[in-house]
Amino acid sequence: MAENKAVPTIIKIIHIVIDFILEFVLGWYWGPKKECSPPSEKEKPVVSKSAVELATLIRQRKLKAYDVVKVYCERMKTVGISELNAVVDGPFTAEALKEAEKIDRKLDNGEYTEDELKSKPFLGVPFTTKDSTAVGGKLHTLGLVSRKNERAPEDAECVKLMKESGAIIIATSSVPEVNRWIETRNNVIGQTKNPYDFRRSVGGSSGGEAALIASCSTAFGLGTDIGGSIRIPSFNCGVFGHKPTRNMVNMRGCTFRTGKEEHTMVAAGPMTRYAKDLMPIFKVLVGPVMAEKLKLSQPVNLKKLRFFYIPTNNMKQCNPINRETEMVMYKIRKHFHNITGAEVKLAVLPNLEITGKMWRYWMTQEPAGPFNNMLGNGRELNPFVELFKKLLGQSEFTMAAIFALIDSILPKEKEDLMRSATEQLKKALQDLLGDDGVLFYHSSPRTAPFHYYPLVKFQDFGYFSIFNVLQTPVTQVPMGLDSRGMPLGIQVVANYMNDRLCIAVAEELERQFGGWIQP
Repeated sequence: MAENKAVPTIIKIIHIVIDFILEFVLGWYWGPKKECSPPSEKEKPVVSKSAVELATLIRQRKLKAYDVVKVYCERMKTVGISELNAVVDGPFTAEALKEAEKIDRKLDNGEYTEDELKSKPFLGVPFTTKDSTAVGGKLHTLGLVSRKNERAPEDAECVKLMKESGAIIIATSSVPEVNRWIETRNNVIGQTKNPYDFRRSVGGSSGGEAALIASCSTAFGLGTDIGGSIRIPSFNCGVFGHKPTRNMVNMRGCTFRTGKEEHTMVAAGPMTRYAKDLMPIFKVLVGPVMAEKLKLSQPVNLKKLRFFYIPTNNMKQCNPINRETEMVMYKIRKHFHNITGAEVKLAVLPNLEITGKMWRYWMTQEPAGPFNNMLGNGRELNPFVELFKKLLGQSEFTMAAIFALIDSILPKEKEDLMRSATEQLKKALQDLLGDDGVLFYHSSPRTAPFHYYPLVKFQDFGYFSIFNVLQTPVTQVPMGLDSRGMPLGIQVVANYMNDRLCIAVAEELERQFGGWIQP
């Protein structure tokens, strides 16, 4: 019995030692810490505002859309591109300013009807989206050298909806190859840097998007999430990100998808500096009919909700939860105890220890097709040939992509076991939360690691991917900075179709703990 108890302790020690070695070696390799440039006095009046505030000020004629777009395009050049390397195409300065000028003129002349203004809640506000989400006429590389000159024929549905809401697209941001990695690096534009520490990962796959938002290089962004691709970058870069309930947002134009896929883990959602922007953007993305079904305009009484937490997923492959991360959970539990008068209860769910296996299995069921074909842009790739080419310095792919290629030929997970485990976990979570329950779940055992760290240790992403498997809504919330100056965070989870609970709790956490902190 004593021997069995010793095993987790030994594994924990091994994780701590490897983590220490990687931090030491990579810290030496990358050199001194460097952060992105702060906004200038000229930029602050614009970039310090939420997207909702900007839209209001533009309508009230206290700000001109032209000036807002100009500030963001200029900052994107100096910070988003020159410092962070987060932009694939853009800024689209000339056409964005032309669109802004047209909006200003129509507002000045009173040419918008009340109904038009109501249908355009983000009139004149600039936004960005990841390169893998199509923007008509703009580069659509998905991080692939073979697609470096490829342009999208039309807008993805989510981009189209944001444009119809009056928002102005100003750039597309960097992604790992075909979105399949937890860092943002590709051989089209290279490595994207974290605004808080250039040596550290922005996460993936919406990494460029998170970097632009956190550095005040865009007002807000759109991300997609199949294994944490909105939430990992949002966590690493200290911003808000919401992964919706499955099939709430039409996925047409996002990474080869038609929008007709029924059984998929992927979802598109908003990424913002301010919690107050999440709901209005989400309403645009789901449309009025679905917004009504989701009760998005219905107020949430936090005092009447039940709150739960889980301290660890018990995956042996994951790092142990560090002390600063544990303190985040403690502060949240204490705060919601004060609000409701009830304890935030410890929850126990089955099969979390095989989170990684479940996600790996369900990735093989995705309708978009095998990763091998997507990485090859339609042609079949041989993992061994690509690995050999990589060792000779002749491959057009990153090592992360080749890892994913090799994974595709490794033994598969047992289908019956994975389906049964998923159903058990899904039912247990649904029974636990009902329509008035919220779960607090760690984002990661530690804050953003150095570049290349995930090539050695990558399983921590299981803290995010489990909610793709379960297809539930979850909001990533920034919770201050750790002793290294890197963003801490928490995931707020609700039951299927209860997105509004996640977002309401995110707004409360921002109010109490401050939310995004300028790098």
